Amino acid sequence: MAGQKTDARDVHVGQRIAELRKKASLTQKRVAQSFGMSAAQLQKYEKGTNRISAIHLETFSRMTGVPVEYFFDGMARTDDVQPHGFTDAGQQPYVAGTAWDGLVDVVARHVAEHFPENHRRDLAAAIHALDRKLGG
Repeated sequence: MAGQKTDARDVHVGQRIAELRKKASLTQKRVAQSFGMSAAQLQKYEKGTNRISAIHLETFSRMTGVPVEYFFDGMARTDDVQPHGFTDAGQQPYVAGTAWDGLVDVVARHVAEHFPENHRRDLAAAIHALDRKLGG
């Protein structure tokens, strides 16, 4: 938003951008060119002097292969909004012996019959990651 002052959140996001850019061995000039901006402008984003747009942040996330959420992880909270936002309370973990057993059996059978081993491992890892994110 034009005219808004930057704050500690912009500095945090900027530091994360600089950190990832360096880890990906990308120069400020290379990243700036892909955005159609000057290296000086990117430097202002990295220092938190200017606020980066959501579109540029999303593009940078794709360039570095990290989710957009990464840039906000560990950021100090400045409001009283609950971390899960407007959603309902956290999801309950799956418990065997419930109405979901039938669905779990069907999905497991389908995956076992139609997915190669490496894809089964990837799916299992994704399900475990999802469980951790949902507080399971």
